Amino acid sequence: MSAEDLNPRERDGVIHPEVRASHDESERAQDGRRLQHAEAASKPIRAPQVREPQPRGAKIRGDRPINQSEAAERFLAAPLHQAAHDERLWDLRKKRDVSAHGIPEWEELRELASQIKTHTLSHLDRYLEQFEAAAKANGVHVHWAKDGADHNRIVLEILRSHGAKTLVKSKSMLTEECGFRHHMAANGIEVIETDLGERIQQLDNEEPSHVVAPAVHKTRMDVAEVFAKTLGTDPNNDDAHYLAESQRETTRPYILKADAGMTGCNFAIAETGSVVTCTNEGNADLSGNVPPLQIHSIGIEKIIPKAEHLGVFIRLLSRSALGSPITQYTSHFRAPRAGTEMHMVLVDNGRSERLGMEEFWTSLKCIRCGACMNTCPVYRRSGGLSYGATYSGPIGLIIDPTFNKRKYSTLPFSSTMNGSCTNVCPVKINIHEQIFAWRKVLVEEHQIPALKQGMMKAAGAVLSRPAAYRAAIGAADSALKVLPRFAVYNPLNTWGKKREMPDAPRQTFHAWYKQNRMKDTRR
Repeated sequence: MSAEDLNPRERDGVIHPEVRASHDESERAQDGRRLQHAEAASKPIRAPQVREPQPRGAKIRGDRPINQSEAAERFLAAPLHQAAHDERLWDLRKKRDVSAHGIPEWEELRELASQIKTHTLSHLDRYLEQFEAAAKANGVHVHWAKDGADHNRIVLEILRSHGAKTLVKSKSMLTEECGFRHHMAANGIEVIETDLGERIQQLDNEEPSHVVAPAVHKTRMDVAEVFAKTLGTDPNNDDAHYLAESQRETTRPYILKADAGMTGCNFAIAETGSVVTCTNEGNADLSGNVPPLQIHSIGIEKIIPKAEHLGVFIRLLSRSALGSPITQYTSHFRAPRAGTEMHMVLVDNGRSERLGMEEFWTSLKCIRCGACMNTCPVYRRSGGLSYGATYSGPIGLIIDPTFNKRKYSTLPFSSTMNGSCTNVCPVKINIHEQIFAWRKVLVEEHQIPALKQGMMKAAGAVLSRPAAYRAAIGAADSALKVLPRFAVYNPLNTWGKKREMPDAPRQTFHAWYKQNRMKDTRR
């Protein structure tokens, strides 16, 4: 292939002809028609070719409360990134709706999945023991970790006992939760992420911002810049195919030479003792099958009773996450290959404690599809890194405080409470109700600033007295009509930030009702 055969964007970096960009940069079926699901149907975002620095995430200061608002403001101040982030995620939400509406039994599947999870979590001890027994019978070494530190210690001991120095891994939110990669680096173990999004984030020294699309907050120009600095690619070539091929070419040698491989777990089947991973890149298959030492990190809530139940979740997972009928790879890891060794680490890390929380235990049903993030207006506009936690968006608001109430005390207030997250959840977690419940808990335990507590107490006093509420509404409406702009749009009025206040109505609903309806009832 000569340089003349390449389009201008490809000449600076020769890539395999099978992955060269087509005219509209979308994938097509064998009959030539454009595919209508998942990333294959995503239209490229035609942003102006200007360099806008990528806004960074929330500033972490030990256990001090995360200032999500400050980080969100910085993300909103980057219009190219904010618009691209919002458009990408809303695109996934729309595809999810099309895919869900294409299955007549969608709501029945959601209900069945929720019931399976409820049953399993209600008998979790029994199913965990069944899984352990089945896995051991398959020739697998099973370990139990009470927390993240225990998980990291166990894996490090396994690696050291085999003299392993390099490990390739597929995407795993559990290992992010445990701070696994950083712990391994501190102990002389090189860990290479093989998922494209995770690898981008690793090379940029950032955490993932989304449970399914780790680098969704980045533009292609951001990725081109990161790869140029770390992989030596052309900084001016932001073609998606070129960037993906560059990552593939530089990561494959690590996979072929790695001493050990690690995968996460989407579902763990108690009946068979097997781990199931769902990916679109095949990187979990490579990480799990090429190295001679194989390790699987499993959150204890990922257990499902039988193989027959798996189909329910597989039909829901990718449709909810990406709007696609199924992931490209649904891989089953059951037993070690001849001459290799397989380990499975079952991790608690606060899950048993959460299981005992009456209002919050159903958050353990989560299958990490990210649908709640894709639909959330706050997440779409503020970026996942603004939350300063492993789990962001609506699901993060109810999971994160279980790890550290003080540090994540501000997050449950980063919600409009519109309920869309609950409506799209494939396992029917009442997310918005749990967000509200966390607000009550944090107020009762004095985990929010005194100023906010005072404001909420004052609001409660007004809202609990109809006459006081009507008087306050009337006074506010009158004031909005006459106050100068600086009196409304100032740092003290958070509702005036980044939005225009609505025009005050000529008449309140109560006044209208009293005038037009109450007189009829007296006749």
